[in-house]
Amino acid sequence: MPDYPNSIASKLPTVGTTIFTVMSKLANENNAINLSQGFPDFSCSEELIELVNKYMRAGNNQYAPMPGVMALREIIAQKTEELYSAKYNPETEITITAGATQAIYTAITAMIKDDDEVIIFEPAYDCYQPAIELNGGKTIFLQLKPPVYSIDWDEVRKIITHRTKMIIINSPHNPTGSIMTASDLTKLEQLTKNTDIIIVSDEVYEHIIFDGYEHQSVARFPKLAERSFIVSSFGKTFHTTGWKMGYCIAPRNLMAEFRKVHQFLVFACNTPIQYALADFLKNKKNYQELGSFYQKKRDLFIKLVKGSKFSLVPAAGTYFQLLKYNKITDEKDSDFAIRLTKEFGVASVPISVFYHETIDNKVLRFCFAKKEETLEKAVEILCKIE
Repeated sequence: MPDYPNSIASKLPTVGTTIFTVMSKLANENNAINLSQGFPDFSCSEELIELVNKYMRAGNNQYAPMPGVMALREIIAQKTEELYSAKYNPETEITITAGATQAIYTAITAMIKDDDEVIIFEPAYDCYQPAIELNGGKTIFLQLKPPVYSIDWDEVRKIITHRTKMIIINSPHNPTGSIMTASDLTKLEQLTKNTDIIIVSDEVYEHIIFDGYEHQSVARFPKLAERSFIVSSFGKTFHTTGWKMGYCIAPRNLMAEFRKVHQFLVFACNTPIQYALADFLKNKKNYQELGSFYQKKRDLFIKLVKGSKFSLVPAAGTYFQLLKYNKITDEKDSDFAIRLTKEFGVASVPISVFYHETIDNKVLRFCFAKKEETLEKAVEILCKIE
């Protein structure tokens, strides 16, 4: 069929298929171990599945309230206060979303107008820039400082202008596994004081943090929280990425604008799953023990990789580990990732794709949210690469 009309101009002319889709497809085609896309290869809780089934059978299969099931919003408010000493009104300041990506897109759409500037930190998760551009905004890029991928706040100060409308932060950070400290958020609070700058804080890995560190949520900082949308994910927390369930918390005035957009994007989210999550969250161990659960996997992965030519800085959070391969080859990271998948049978993600321009530090991202036998088999292969 011909492509009509020929006059259509793409709103995202430089955007193609996401790297996660590309590498997962390549992994499937080559029967490779898929450590590229960020999803577990183990099951979620049987109890959670039974709860969803229970609420489906009970007839909770029609539209949920637009902001989300109240029981779920109430327990999120309770959890947020207990963890971060921050009070949010479940009636007016918490909204359930169809995953974190939808929440981020909604927050950006609610706030960004033509020519507004939005600061993001690279390497950056790939959904930020397209959402900014679709809403007429201009993305301002600032690179994190390897090898620990920290923020230079003096550089941030220099690029803030009268057009700066939003700053997007992400901690624990995908793809690098770095975390923001209390000092980082204090500096951000100072930089945005007496401005109209809005913060979008992507905190989907809030419960996956290691080595005794505490997650520094924006919610812990009252003056920062009053200008912030905080985004979280049930998919990352409960090994259910395919359910696409998340939430956003924000002060009443910001949430009012968020909901204006939300109601016309999805209106409401999966009803029986919301009821099930409300029950499941009552057992705090279901999220409090997540950090230690994944630290065991991170530690196993790191221990096994020590026998290879790859080098690393241990991830402080998320379920991703970066491996530097400069001792193996000087190939571009995208080329090496493809060769690693096709010739060796292990799929990863090249970090250069998380930058808007070519930045190749010879680093690949591997997902360790896998069964022990999967990790052992994958790293056995990596250790044989010369």
